[in-house]
Amino acid sequence: MQNLAALPAALLPWYAANARNLPWRADTQPYHIWLSEIMLQQTRVEAVRGYYMRFLAALPTIAHLAAAEEDFLLKLWEGLGYYSRARNLQRAARQIMELHGGAFPREYAALRALPGIGEYTAGAIASICFEQPIAAVDGNVLRVISRVTADDTPIGSISVKRQYAKALSVVYPAGQCGAFTQSLMELGATVCLPGTPHCAACPLAGALCAAHAQHIEGTLPIMPPKRPRAIEQRTVFVLVCEGCVAICKRGPKGLLAGLWQLPNLPGELTEAQALAQASQWGARPIAPDMLLRCTHKFTHIEWRMACYRIRCTHKAPCFTWASEAQLRGEYALPTAFRLFLTQD
Repeated sequence: MQNLAALPAALLPWYAANARNLPWRADTQPYHIWLSEIMLQQTRVEAVRGYYMRFLAALPTIAHLAAAEEDFLLKLWEGLGYYSRARNLQRAARQIMELHGGAFPREYAALRALPGIGEYTAGAIASICFEQPIAAVDGNVLRVISRVTADDTPIGSISVKRQYAKALSVVYPAGQCGAFTQSLMELGATVCLPGTPHCAACPLAGALCAAHAQHIEGTLPIMPPKRPRAIEQRTVFVLVCEGCVAICKRGPKGLLAGLWQLPNLPGELTEAQALAQASQWGARPIAPDMLLRCTHKFTHIEWRMACYRIRCTHKAPCFTWASEAQLRGEYALPTAFRLFLTQD
């Protein structure tokens, strides 16, 4: 780990000259940094830009977030996925209002105590917002440090992440902690990429990167094996009556808990079975207009879906019937279901 002490001197000037212009870098307000870090989990930067700006326009302060109706909050989050992130944001906002008088806590332990804030996010807030020498180690930073140190230890364990965080925190430069955190993130996101890194553009590719010196940067980091996704067949219904579509809420636990959905069942039904099911619900189906097929991948599960679009003559009371305008502006549908409403 001896190379780490030289990282600030090499990375800070590079970051000052090469940092991307991202909206959450306009200031260091904790609410803004926290929101961006939560949104960026499992989500590409370009996808987050628009969501971040719309979210802050609708909920500009922690107090607004704490007071928001859940359906409104989830509508703002629609399409970002991992909806528990949005719920945890609100739970944390309410805790900040109740326990901290609306002011974001500065202490690392208090940050970690907030719902949805793990070691990485707490480190990012502590260093970027409060200039504390606490490392924020995500997948990008793990990859950078694994290559800089030529460490072939698999990076999937929490112990490796904590080892890297501890070693990095020692070399954080006073007064530039936030910039150093962001420089490590930026290098991993734009230069030290998975597979084939852009070593020719890297400020560490000289004497500071042990993997590059040994010509093994393409083999690092060592990743733990991925477990294959479980595959589920499902039948989805787009029931249409008088210009409205039937929707209902999922249960309070499990995948997509508590979110609006199109009616659906496990397994793949035939057309006759789908019509019989719609009748059983009380929708009085006329006939299916079309059969659509789509696959949607979650982290651990892959849904292979057959969707019947069925015209009906009765709005079955077991469903909520939403107009096109309501589906656009009021009800948040996960992408797995919304994609059937955008196909002809």
